[in-house]
Amino acid sequence: MSVIQSIREKYAKWAVVAIALALLGFILTDYFQAKERMGPGNSSTLGSVNGKKIDWVDFETRLKAMDEQAQAQAQQQGREISEAERQQNNERLWNQDVEEIIMASEFKKVGIDIGKKEFNDWLFGQNPPPDLRQRFSDQQGNYDGAAAQNAINQMKRSTNENEKKQLDAYLATMEYGRKLEKYNALLSNSIYYPKWYVEKQNAEAAGLAKVSFVSYPYSKIPDSAVKIEDKEIEEYVSKHKEQFKQEEGRSIAYVVFDAAPTAADSAAVRKQVEELKAEFAADTTPAKFLSRYGSTMGYFDGYNGESQIQVPAKDSIFALAKNAVYGPYLDEHTYVLAKLIDTKPLPDSVKARHILIPTMDPQSGQQLLDDSTAKKRIDSIDVAIKGGARFDSLAMKYSSDQSSAVKGGLLSNPQNPATNYYTYGTMVKEFNDFSFEGKKGEMKVVKTVFGYHLIEILDQKNFQPHYKVAYFAKNITASEETEQKVLEDASKFASDSKDLKSFEANIAKAKYVKMQANNIKPNDIFIQGIDAFGTSRSLVREIYKADKGDVLKQERVGDMKSGYKYIVAAVTDILKEGTQPAYIARPAVERILKDKKKAEQIKQMIGSVTTLEAAAAVLKDSIIVADSVRITGARQLVDAKVLGAVFNPANKGKVIPEAIAGSSAVYVVRVDDFTTTSVVTADVEMQKNQLRQRAKQMQAVYSSPTRVLKEQANIKDNRRDFY
Repeated sequence: MSVIQSIREKYAKWAVVAIALALLGFILTDYFQAKERMGPGNSSTLGSVNGKKIDWVDFETRLKAMDEQAQAQAQQQGREISEAERQQNNERLWNQDVEEIIMASEFKKVGIDIGKKEFNDWLFGQNPPPDLRQRFSDQQGNYDGAAAQNAINQMKRSTNENEKKQLDAYLATMEYGRKLEKYNALLSNSIYYPKWYVEKQNAEAAGLAKVSFVSYPYSKIPDSAVKIEDKEIEEYVSKHKEQFKQEEGRSIAYVVFDAAPTAADSAAVRKQVEELKAEFAADTTPAKFLSRYGSTMGYFDGYNGESQIQVPAKDSIFALAKNAVYGPYLDEHTYVLAKLIDTKPLPDSVKARHILIPTMDPQSGQQLLDDSTAKKRIDSIDVAIKGGARFDSLAMKYSSDQSSAVKGGLLSNPQNPATNYYTYGTMVKEFNDFSFEGKKGEMKVVKTVFGYHLIEILDQKNFQPHYKVAYFAKNITASEETEQKVLEDASKFASDSKDLKSFEANIAKAKYVKMQANNIKPNDIFIQGIDAFGTSRSLVREIYKADKGDVLKQERVGDMKSGYKYIVAAVTDILKEGTQPAYIARPAVERILKDKKKAEQIKQMIGSVTTLEAAAAVLKDSIIVADSVRITGARQLVDAKVLGAVFNPANKGKVIPEAIAGSSAVYVVRVDDFTTTSVVTADVEMQKNQLRQRAKQMQAVYSSPTRVLKEQANIKDNRRDFY
């Protein structure tokens, strides 16, 4: 004891210091990790909208909550949340913040607000939000507003700060949605068409013309004969800036170095799998075995019919004795061992009905009923049916699955609603197992993620052998030596390529395939072409740190399953936010300007227009006559500029004195006759209402006010510096 006491006394102070230093290390690590994620100058401003800042710390807190909820839902499906899903959450939250800041200003401008009494009447009155109605309705579907109000008041008084924050966020979302409804209604109800406008449309539609014309298509002049200089492109863009707005973007050229496994790598993986065969056969817990040795295939604790099993060696697997193992066999890029766990005859489809008393909403994760209450309800229904009550009547009255309740609980096939027979694996596991492994006529209470079901098996058909098989699989991956060799090749190529010129020269010298990706945005996680290998967020960040002409060091993409790749990229172009330069705008503008120059050449050929026959002689083309031309066009004549001139009353009975440069040709036109047919007697008020309804539909689909306002707002997005 004296020795121990001596050690304690001698080293106690040093132990305290060591612990303190360790704690300080953790604190500093967290601090510097947070600092690394800050923007320029360690700013915590993620962005701004019309001068109002969006704070990164607050944004990050809410984003983590979204990711955690998405992760919980993914785990229910037996998977992990993907990087793409995380980015979608990031984009969704950003757009939500931007929209709410913009609309808050708009609400204030037009005086839209929601008072406490109005808000409470909405939440707890006769027409509440759908989620509140679902959670606080009784078995007859009657909404209990008092219960909803009591539950919300209890949450407001809660000592759980996280719960209170969630409630505040929920109520704020509800309030914003209500204000947006009012704003959209204000805009929709302001749509108006005056009587004179409808009458004018009717009068124009009654016009009827007979036209003779000769045309000369622009296509008769070769494009090579017309040159467009950059200066002309720039002048056109300058006059039409709104049409040539440009977001920030970058372009790269890149080379892919593929760390594909060699024949030796494949043989090594096969040997590893082969060595586990005997142990796999002896093991009695397949799920744990697959997890312990890192199988790339999980264990499905269920049965599949012969037709459902589509693996290369299925005939050999079906011939196995129970617990025997076949393999290793090759399935694409994987070596597999297959162990036959069990065989039994099962139907391929089942007809059943059910009554569902829910406990949880799997989509939102919200609890609808506590477990004990739901269990008591379903047990009471079970007893009532066994006592003589009608299943279909109770399903219509109590089941929360409305799609089947209206049919007395009868289920349809989710993949083919036209049939009442569903196939194996289309329902959740617990539901599926009872309905296929139980017997026709059997009824049982079964719990799933949705809640408690009372299930009755009405029919089963097409019995056939079903197999329960455990698959142990290992992907054929590159060894460390193989990957190291590819890494060295990529690294050498990157170091030898000092600039874009040497990058191109080295590609030609080594006969590599050069790929290109354009218009890469600062917050992208995928790059065109590289997206086939997985996310590329770290590469995008490096691209935005570089200058035009820079060659980046190699970047690894992909994963163990698909195989790793190394990308060496060079930045070939940098586009600033603003107006497109000539070389970007050229594809859209060049055609317009060339046609304009061609039109001038054709007009010079025609000279002064005197008669249609003279113009036809010059252009060496025949005169076309179009009868019964309406303002909407005719089969021979659809050009809008020509139709506009034809229906100008001043041109009736004569050759239009100037050749018309249309969309695809130059026209010389003579209006032979112009009459007005009788205007169809129309209900102008009805037409006005039809126009209003059509405009409302167009507004809802194409012209969302928030989208238009976002285009006009001053938005600064600094997310690239944080994510």
